[in-house]
Amino acid sequence: MAKHKGYDWIWFGLLIIGGLNWGLLGIFNYNLVGALLGTGLWAHTIYGAVGISAIVTLFRLIMH
Repeated sequence: MAKHKGYDWIWFGLLIIGGLNWGLLGIFNYNLVGALLGTGLWAHTIYGAVGISAIVTLFRLIMH
């Protein structure tokens, strides 16, 4: 099993946040990130980071 680097855990954590947020949105129509951070720059930054982490993780899985 490959050793995970620190940034791997960051990508994984962001994917968990995104997955939980989408789950809450789909099941309960509740946007946790929006509720915590509003609709401003911080929320958009988190959404962007979640999207980037999904792309990075996808490429890492393909290249593995």
